[in-house]
Amino acid sequence: MANQVISGIKETAQSITGAARPWGDFLDLSAFSFPSSIADATTRLTQNLTHFRINYSIILSILLALTLITRPIAILAFVAVGLAWFFLYFAREEPLSIFGLTVDDGIVVVLLIGLTIGSLVTTGVWLRALTTVGFGVVVLILHAALRGTDDLVSDDLESPYGPMLSTAGGGNDGARGDYSGI
Repeated sequence: MANQVISGIKETAQSITGAARPWGDFLDLSAFSFPSSIADATTRLTQNLTHFRINYSIILSILLALTLITRPIAILAFVAVGLAWFFLYFAREEPLSIFGLTVDDGIVVVLLIGLTIGSLVTTGVWLRALTTVGFGVVVLILHAALRGTDDLVSDDLESPYGPMLSTAGGGNDGARGDYSGI
């Protein structure tokens, strides 16, 4: 049983880190520039948050862990909360059933959020954690807005704009019509 739990956690950790984009691409200083307009900043923000979402999640998790390191009881509480999230939400393939009753995923999420908030308040790190996450979100939004997306479009199939971006700057392939004869 314990080996199954450990191997399940290892597989999940490997799939998460495997889904992260290369850190060299994430930190490529030559890709940083100021956006030319608010629309450009919004496009960059949307594309970078989609493209680097796992990297951003890893950074926020590390920042939160560093915040909690000064309170050992908080670390234990958040390991327990993390395991609850893992087993009750992320690792489940079948609906949760308690005493023969099927529990809706929405109810599970609300209960897990309540458990998370309760452990933040109980361990006394809620303000510190909130400040850290707020600071981290501001830094990540700045990164997403300042990092250019020219090198991401060709390999980012998960773009929020879908196939529009693949023809936006392309040649005359019928996507842009010649309206001079109209």
